[in-house]
This record gives sequence, structure tokens and C-alpha cells, in this order.
Amino acid sequence: MTAERVRRTGPVADARRPSARLVAALTVVPLLRLAVARYAVPQGCPDRTACDGCGAPIGLDRPLPALGPAARCPVCRARVGAAPAVVEAALLLAVAVPVFAGGAPAARLALAWWLVWAVPMTIVDAMAHRLPDRLTWPSAAGAWTLLGVAALAGPGADPLVRAALAGLALGGGFAATTLLFGRRGFGLGDAKLALGAGALLGWLGWPVLVAGLVLALVLAGLAGVVLLAARRVRWSGHLPFGPFLVLGTAATLMLVSV
Repeated sequence: MTAERVRRTGPVADARRPSARLVAALTVVPLLRLAVARYAVPQGCPDRTACDGCGAPIGLDRPLPALGPAARCPVCRARVGAAPAVVEAALLLAVAVPVFAGGAPAARLALAWWLVWAVPMTIVDAMAHRLPDRLTWPSAAGAWTLLGVAALAGPGADPLVRAALAGLALGGGFAATTLLFGRRGFGLGDAKLALGAGALLGWLGWPVLVAGLVLALVLAGLAGVVLLAARRVRWSGHLPFGPFLVLGTAATLMLVSV
């Protein structure tokens, strides 16, 4: 009977792990929605701390319904930050990617850390065309630190050195386009986002880095063509690159693990 109970308990516990991880992930939704609401403002404007319509404060002390899936001000019912269910859906995808990407646990944790931060970053970039330092720096720093832990636990210094060089190369290349072409180049926010993306891609090799960058550019190009055809943007318009860099990085890391 004891052996039978052990055999029955194991699969049940394993079956509950995805549910537990899902619940744990959803607990950070108010934090992510607060980041979107706070930073999705035009360049040069102060961070948002209250509802634009009625001035009701927005904070973690009263997260619902403003920082929940409804995304509505508790006083005037105006929308606050991202549209309903957008943050939640993006977070579910961010949590799923490391599961399918494979690799060492610390490396997958580095990817998960970066992707969770990428959820508010991509939404803010799409809404306001900006990538705030308070989101880009912690995401890159955490990813680099966890990759260092992965190197100590397994393959050694070679992949870590390559990841660091790849992150610096991608971030430096993006920053160089800003200096050379101004608004026509990638923004400095994109360069800081690329520090983490480049390190995660470079961890698996230089060809993976190139593939991730090419895929991000292709996705951005396709989106630009569709938006031009739909007359949603003009030739002189600016398309935020952050969401496509995140999508290209995540898709590449999943594809190379298949």
C-alpha cells in the first residue's frame, strides 16, 4: 500500500506544478500593469500616478480593478494602462517560452526573468514608443547575473563570455545607429533592451544571435508592410522595434531547442 501511494502521489504532484507556476505568475499582474500604466506616457511627460480622467490614485494598495484584468478606474471606470487581458495573455506566453526553450535551469530562469520584464516593456513601447530605464536595466542585469550562475553550474566561462560579447555587440550596434542616424536609427531604449536579448541569444552561439536579429528585422518589416497597406502608418512614421526584438528572441530560442 505504501508503494502504491507513493506512485499515485508523484504524478499528482507533478500535475499540480504547472498550475502552481501559473498562479505564481499571475500574482505579478498588478505589478506589470502598474508599470505599463506608469510608463506608457509620451516622452518628456511625468510618470502617470493617477487616472487621467478623474485623478484617482493608481497603486498597489488598491490594485482592483485598475490593475486587474478589467483595467478600469475604480471611480470613473475609464481605462487604465493596457487594454483588458493584454498583460495577462502576454505573461502567459512569457512563462510558456522557457518551458519549451529547454536548456540548463539557470539559463531558462534567465530567459524567464528577461521575458517577464519584457511584458511591460513591449506594451509600453507599442503604446508610447519608449523603453524606460527602470525596466530595461533590471531586465538585462538579471539576465546576465543568472547566465553567470548557469555558467558556474555547468558549461564554464566560454558561453558566458560569448553571451557578454554578444549582448555588448548588439546593444552597441543599436546605440551606434542612434548616433549615426538619429531618429531614423534604433533608439537608446532598444540598445538597452538588446543587452539582454543579445546575451540570451549569444549564450547558444553566434549563429543563434544572427538568426534572432534577422527574425526580429523580418517581423518588423512584415508588420510595417501590413500597417502601410492598411494605412495605419506613413512612410515617415516610426515603428517601435522593442516588441519585434522580444518576439524574434523568444521565437529563435524556441526554434533552436526543437
